[in-house]
Amino acid sequence: MLRATLKSLLARKVRLLLSGLAVVLGVMFVSGAFVLTDTLGRSFDAVFADAYESVDVNVAAKPKVALGETQGEQVAASVPAAALERVRAVAGVAEATGVVATDGARLIGSNGKVVTSFGPPQLGGNWLGESDLVKLREGNAPRAADEIVVNAALAKAAKVKVGDRVGVLTLEPKKEFTLVGIFGYSGDRDSIGGVNEVAFTTPVAQQLMIGERDVFNSITVRAADGVSDTALRDDVARALGGDFEVKTGAQLSADASASLKEGLSFFNKILLGFAAVALLVGTFLILNTFSIIVAQRTRELALMRAIGASGKQIIGSVVLEAVAIGLIASVLGLGAGIGIGALLAFVFGELAGGLSLAGIGVPSSAVIGSFAVGLVITVVAALLPALRASRIPPIAAMQDVANPDRPLTKVTVTGGVVTGIGAVLLFLGLNGNAGDNTLAVILGGVLFAFIGVALLTPLISRPVVSLLGAIFAWSVPGKLGRLNSGRNPRRTAITAAALMVGIALVTGVTVILDSAKGSISELAKDNIKAELVISGASTGSRPASFDPAVLQKAAALPGVQMVDGEYGDMGMVDGKVTWLAASSDVSALQRIFGAKAAAGDISRLAPDQMLFSSDTAKSRNVSVGSQVTVQASRGEPRTYTVSGIYESSELTSPVQLPPQAVKDFAIPQPNQGFIQLAPGTPVSDVQPQVETLLADSPEVSVADRDAFIKQQTGSLDNLLTMIQILLALAIVIAVLGIINTLALSVLERTRELGLLRAIGLRRAQTMRMITVEAVVISIFGALLGIAVGVGLGAAVVRALKDEGITDLILPWGQMGLFLVLAAVIGVVAAVLPAVRAARINVLGAIAHD
Repeated sequence: MLRATLKSLLARKVRLLLSGLAVVLGVMFVSGAFVLTDTLGRSFDAVFADAYESVDVNVAAKPKVALGETQGEQVAASVPAAALERVRAVAGVAEATGVVATDGARLIGSNGKVVTSFGPPQLGGNWLGESDLVKLREGNAPRAADEIVVNAALAKAAKVKVGDRVGVLTLEPKKEFTLVGIFGYSGDRDSIGGVNEVAFTTPVAQQLMIGERDVFNSITVRAADGVSDTALRDDVARALGGDFEVKTGAQLSADASASLKEGLSFFNKILLGFAAVALLVGTFLILNTFSIIVAQRTRELALMRAIGASGKQIIGSVVLEAVAIGLIASVLGLGAGIGIGALLAFVFGELAGGLSLAGIGVPSSAVIGSFAVGLVITVVAALLPALRASRIPPIAAMQDVANPDRPLTKVTVTGGVVTGIGAVLLFLGLNGNAGDNTLAVILGGVLFAFIGVALLTPLISRPVVSLLGAIFAWSVPGKLGRLNSGRNPRRTAITAAALMVGIALVTGVTVILDSAKGSISELAKDNIKAELVISGASTGSRPASFDPAVLQKAAALPGVQMVDGEYGDMGMVDGKVTWLAASSDVSALQRIFGAKAAAGDISRLAPDQMLFSSDTAKSRNVSVGSQVTVQASRGEPRTYTVSGIYESSELTSPVQLPPQAVKDFAIPQPNQGFIQLAPGTPVSDVQPQVETLLADSPEVSVADRDAFIKQQTGSLDNLLTMIQILLALAIVIAVLGIINTLALSVLERTRELGLLRAIGLRRAQTMRMITVEAVVISIFGALLGIAVGVGLGAAVVRALKDEGITDLILPWGQMGLFLVLAAVIGVVAAVLPAVRAARINVLGAIAHD
């Protein structure tokens, strides 16, 4: 039996390999994700080990506001200079150095634009002198207040050289400095981990990067000979008390690396999610392939039963073929994944500014995951055809037709139940009734919905396919193609379901993002009563900002009626993390954003007063007159009196602080500005003047309201493009499925095709018949995908109504494009099977049994 199985497998190696390609692509994503995160993880381990190699103990103040991973950038509290003296007095301390090192120093390059960073911070700090790690390559250390040095990577990116006057943006507006030195790192490196660094004199660094004099971000300590790092850490901690975090250099390195790895794990989950989509589509392909092969081998399997093979042996034979395909596909997928993982790691390293990559490794998780996924998916997909094969009676060996079309009752009922389960899970997840398992419940609902629709597809395939085929029924090849596409509803349904998954996901995401864009645009047009908006794109992890003086100067321009600057920070209100907002003119809440008073006065604020949105006030049990304690990123806690409550809307923040509070914000500069013009004043008269005022703020620009709205929704277009590219893999696998189905169908109908050729069907007509069959199946799959995608997208939009997505927008143009794409896919998928069908030897085909 084993020998017969292996011979049977080798006899169909081409078509089985085509099925295995689906598993190869899915496994490639799985192994590539693990290889990528392992390589980058080890690379960051090496980076931080280098960065903290000379640090035995590090002292930092506990942050004023502790933020979670998804709540924004953590702002460290400052360490007073007095703490440095206390550390130096601890026994066992050989040297203690006050360090200023904060993200947010943006150098303006020779082209007048800010040097950008995609991921790594843009550090500004104090020059600590040369060491084993840091060496000056050109020039000298900064000595005057207007002198800086930069690392070699930043100097190359900005195209600046020693002696140049350069601008730097910090917590304060643009300031000019003379570049007096360029430094590098041991090992001839231009940067560590792609970080751009600007170093000032210590007093200037303190003022520009922290906003205070005589303070540091941290203190680095070197232990005396014979003193262990852990013992010194404990001694320093006792000397300073509980307001400080004291760690060894090894702990600091591990914590920094772990934080970045947390972000990588999220990226890893995204890749694995797309791998799951690819494998789901691949499951349909493999199931269809084995079903067709079992049908074609009916007489062969029946003959084996007749000579003594048991049902278990037949199952074992089919499963063994699946195991062989799964093993080969897993090996190929693992190899491809290693290559993809290495390529993505290289691209990530380049985008990160030349991150030095550790050697490409293959973690055990990649190997285990690849073989587990490849084998499980293939074997599971082959189980149903295997069970069907085991039930073939020996008498079938003597029959010409052994596989009559079976009733669809069971599969329809099963499909209805599975679809119902998916609908319930989606309802629970999208309506917030799943607790902490919301994401898992939604994904489970999507999976059940796809499987349920796939099971229901055979019920509708024959009438829908017949209707679609009528478009091509004006010729004999078209009529034959129409009949062929509807003759086996199960096969047609499974083939179309593979394409359905990819198109459904793309359509669903498009519906959601287009609805979000439309809702945001309409909301902004209806509620933002400002003709000009100052804003910018971030060049790093911190939002773009500009000089507050621009607001006063803009207010003095002819034709300007009102100017408002918006500030923001993550802080704590009565101990709960909350987004804090402040306006340079509080009346903008009503005059520009159309907020309505729910209680009290919201038109003005004294320095000790604040406002709440109605939703936040209700959830916090706050009313007008309540006393509230607020802690911003910097400074000390402050108590405010609630003087007013405004009705919540998507354009208003949870709380509103007086303009005096912004001095304690992480970024005490406005990140947006709104300019309201006097009636009748042309935008074109004022906009150029505001652009002139922003000459020293290259991160931001001024635009009219429509351009601003388009800019704000542009990121959604980029997200959609990325998702469409990744989901294209599922569509590629679906194309393989159509090719495979048609190729096997051509083989199955060899005698029929020979007879058609014998009675006058020409080669071109034969090819046209196969093409019509492929196009009909493809368009059927696309229609299914569009219908399912619109349904899922509409459900999500409905669930997000309270989050501001109020308009359901259907992407008619995109959906039409998907149908055209489906027709093209059908034509492409039909090429090889059609050519093969046209080349059939007529006499040999007629004699084929």
